[in-house]
Amino acid sequence: MDPIVAALAAQQDELDRLLRAAGDADWNAATRCPGWTVADVVLHLAQSDELALASLEDRIADAATRWTTSDGAATIDDLAEASVVQERGAAPQEVLDRWSGAAAAMRDAFDTIDLSARVTWVVGQLSARTLATTRLSETWIHTGDVAEALGVTQVPGPQLEQIVRLAWRTLPYAFARAGKELAGTVAVELTAPDGATWSFGDPSTATTTVRGLATDFCDVAARRLDPEDTSLTATGPDGSDVLALVRTYA
Repeated sequence: MDPIVAALAAQQDELDRLLRAAGDADWNAATRCPGWTVADVVLHLAQSDELALASLEDRIADAATRWTTSDGAATIDDLAEASVVQERGAAPQEVLDRWSGAAAAMRDAFDTIDLSARVTWVVGQLSARTLATTRLSETWIHTGDVAEALGVTQVPGPQLEQIVRLAWRTLPYAFARAGKELAGTVAVELTAPDGATWSFGDPSTATTTVRGLATDFCDVAARRLDPEDTSLTATGPDGSDVLALVRTYA
């Protein structure tokens, strides 16, 4: 199994254990996603994993017809919200079964496809490997949302390294979406959960360098923490913009 697919499987397993230990009432707990309960978060993951599977099977055009709104809203967040509103209300076990089935089918598809192949996603064309990493990232983000709602402490694992790499690699995309241009290269030098150092880019030659805890970097990129509330420091002309714009999802 490719390391990115193995990391995705490990993250799915973590969320699955959380959900199977939850009582029915827990599924109605509010999460840090505004207006969403635990059930809504899991429904959203099921929907987006189903969409990813459709992408890998080259049928995303048909599958994406669900991601529409009656009021003409066009942002990804608006479309995701509309899809959840349209389908919320199922029993917890039904939602869990839907997500676990979609997650397993998507993971199996990643395990059999050429990960260098280009596939169509919400934001355009990207490699299947990048899509797998974005699914890992979103699953990790929402595992944290569920854990927080249930009062469980999420323990960071080695799969965060793949998420750090994704956030670092997509900085040019994040800047372009914001109408900005990087002044030069960016390096990240972060302390992993086990105390090791994860580095991407060369801090000795980079124009801008970000340092701190890998967990903080991922939480900032996930829009779950403000940079000023973390250990992160950024030196160089793009430092503040990197921390403001870095993200791990489309």
